[in-house]
Amino acid sequence: MATPQPRARNVADLKVSILNPSLTSTYETTFVFPTAVQQWINSSSGVGGKLNSTKLEKIQLSCREASLPGTSLATHEMLNDFTGVRERHAYRRQYDDTASFGFYVDVNYDSILLFENWIKFIVNEDSSNFDLDNRNYSYTVNFPDEYKSDIYIKKFEKDYRDDTLEYKFLNAYPLSINTMPLSYDASQLLICTVNFSFSRYVVNSKKFTSPGSSTLATDEEIRAYADDTGRSFRDAQTILNGGFIETLIE
Repeated sequence: MATPQPRARNVADLKVSILNPSLTSTYETTFVFPTAVQQWINSSSGVGGKLNSTKLEKIQLSCREASLPGTSLATHEMLNDFTGVRERHAYRRQYDDTASFGFYVDVNYDSILLFENWIKFIVNEDSSNFDLDNRNYSYTVNFPDEYKSDIYIKKFEKDYRDDTLEYKFLNAYPLSINTMPLSYDASQLLICTVNFSFSRYVVNSKKFTSPGSSTLATDEEIRAYADDTGRSFRDAQTILNGGFIETLIE
């Protein structure tokens, strides 16, 4: 095959190809708290205020930084098939171990308390248990199906016109919360960084839809999401169509 020859390009070509870059500051995150975790937070077992749609939206908006995930291929190395040639053949796709998200912390400490509650649920650290501060306190970890869920990063542009990139992290849960230094030096914004474990991710490209769009999830998509998260069909339908699930404890 002949080598492609260089050709002249004008300013219009540059505008179309390289002068319309994607910006890092236009994105949106969504965190789906498992039903069992919601019930835990809204009961006496949780600490802090109850979980509702307002707090979920606040968490979504206060996510100051996130990272699109990385991936790589595991390979076998072949040295003896051809003299002097080293070949590498892929046999498995590998994913990052964790995904990190940084949140602004407000005066109600919602960003801290919500993810602390998620971790407290995983290890059954019941706030209503009077033996919690006992030196001989022990606990039993909950089943993975109860605390794993899906989280999303949607990347779009400021004109909302082009395709969006949606990253869906499967079987995600908060693995750790980074230390948050406090100091009498010049005041700074308090940032809570939460590291999520996940099994893998799926990336989709979709046209941007506004919150008032009439594009709704299909029954097939709703059933698949309900099966993945253990939610009811109605709850899955609400979440996929842009709503929030609020659990009320009488």
